[in-house]
This record gives sequence, structure tokens and C-alpha cells, in this order.
Amino acid sequence: MAVKAPQDALTASWLAVRLGSEPRKLEAMRRAGELIAFRREGSTEYVYPLWQFDEDWRPLPAVSRVVRAGREAGLSDDRLYAVLNARAGLGGNKKLGEALRGGRIDHVLRAVRAATP
Repeated sequence: MAVKAPQDALTASWLAVRLGSEPRKLEAMRRAGELIAFRREGSTEYVYPLWQFDEDWRPLPAVSRVVRAGREAGLSDDRLYAVLNARAGLGGNKKLGEALRGGRIDHVLRAVRAATP
């Protein structure tokens, strides 16, 4: 299930340049559950949402917990991103990914665990 990429996400090649890293290192981090990535509609390349990084471009510590919870729930990378791109609550436009960045880790983990594949 491919999804459309938002404006606040970078391809592995762009992110690697920004981080001074290699795309293969990002791929290893994604596979290890240290980063969240998804595929754009019609593409085989992974895209990395920017909300999972702090101001110094380090992955947020809670990202690995969220990925682990998603994998335990049987969610694919694309489905996990779709869950995190959903609204964080009924009364606003904030996304769960933004809630994660804002420190609402337990709220995000509950939503991920409740999601169905």
C-alpha cells in the first residue's frame, strides 16, 4: 500500500545529504526500527517524515518504540506511516506524528497498537 508523500518528508538520498550520511545507512536504520519510512504511491524508494527528527537532525528517542509497537501490531511501514499521519484527536488538525514530536508518546503508542493491518 503506497501513500502520497507530504511536503515534510525527504527521500533517502536527500536525507542522507542533509545528515552527511549514506542512503544505505538510513536503510539499515529503517530495517532496524530506528527510523520510520514509507513508499510514495508508484515508487520503490522510501521517504522519511521530518517530524521524527529533533532540531539537530537526530531521530527522536521514541521513534524506535513506535516502530516496535507497529511491527508487533503487524503494521507494514506504509500502514504505520498512515496511522501516524492520521489526526491526533477529534478536535484538531494535528497529526499523530506531530504528537510524537511533541512528546505525547503514550498517546501515539495507544493509537499504533489499536490500528489494524
